[in-house]
Amino acid sequence: MILVKKLNIYFCGMNIFRLAAELFLVYILYKLIVEFIIPIFQSTHQIRKQFGEMQSKMQQDLKNMNSVNKNTHQEQKVKREGDYIEFEEIKK
Repeated sequence: MILVKKLNIYFCGMNIFRLAAELFLVYILYKLIVEFIIPIFQSTHQIRKQFGEMQSKMQQDLKNMNSVNKNTHQEQKVKREGDYIEFEEIKK
């Protein structure tokens, strides 16, 4: 009964414009949330995930490169010791 009275008040004269304005504001708020705020949160989550994956891959590649560089550097030291030739300057 109370609900019916409240609805009658809404539908009287100027109150119908108030109802229309409130419904319009609810619609605008819904569109803002669904089409703007939720996609921003989703894209932010996706970008953070991709950056994390890229960072872990780069760290793994860096570790692999450092281990390969150590091995080749040690091999180069061994090869350089045997390949050294002394030169004597020839004067004319």
